[in-house]
Amino acid sequence: MRPPVPLLYDALCTGRQRGRKAVAVLLDPDNITETSLLHVLSLAAIHPVDYFFVGGSLVLSSHQAALIALIKAHSTVPVLLFPSHSLHLDGPADGLLLLSLISGRNPEFLIGQHVVAAPRLRASGLELLSTGYMLVDSGHPTTASYVSGTAPLPHDKPTIAACTALAGEQLGLKLMYLDGGSGARNPVSGAMIKAVREAVSTPLIVGGGLNTGEKVYAALAAGADVVVVGNHIEAEPAFLAEVVRVVASFNTVAAVDIA
Repeated sequence: MRPPVPLLYDALCTGRQRGRKAVAVLLDPDNITETSLLHVLSLAAIHPVDYFFVGGSLVLSSHQAALIALIKAHSTVPVLLFPSHSLHLDGPADGLLLLSLISGRNPEFLIGQHVVAAPRLRASGLELLSTGYMLVDSGHPTTASYVSGTAPLPHDKPTIAACTALAGEQLGLKLMYLDGGSGARNPVSGAMIKAVREAVSTPLIVGGGLNTGEKVYAALAAGADVVVVGNHIEAEPAFLAEVVRVVASFNTVAAVDIA
């Protein structure tokens, strides 16, 4: 059993306490090849990111483990599995976002798949990060909402999102994740991010629809601790440099404030 990168959760909490923002690149095994992954890794070596999330709503391909091994061979950035099913647990990752889909009412994604996976996860050596996962309406149906059989949170109801996150925190979930879903037309609104940020003390991850520097900035300004970019990096890898610059600008201010 390979030991995990230590204390990923502690690093997220420390970053939140210090006002340090982070960027994660979401890599979908169904949409990325070895060649395109190597290109992303070369860009990430120039424009450092904090995490690689690996997974997707379907994961029809069989090379997830090989892609993770390739990341580990070329990068020291922590790799976290982002599974949508108990079958999607393969690969030499460092940790796993143990997602409970608290925005929906499908028991399979609240607890069902977790029961099936529990023995494997205990034996895996992965650091498990229990995460309240909330899908948000992004303007059109997404693969995640279709596969999970759940309706997303209304995009203009920040109070519902805040109460959902608060309930998740009270149940003991360690992270909150607001997601517009893969290929989201619109990002999660600043009002919703702000409402969730004010409701809970956990680190807050935000993804979906963050395809411009301005949208990334707005998410961070509203209270996101980690921004996740995926589809747009696959389409325009050079976008990574812009995301990293925006995150770095927040961290420079945070460092000055601490000093």
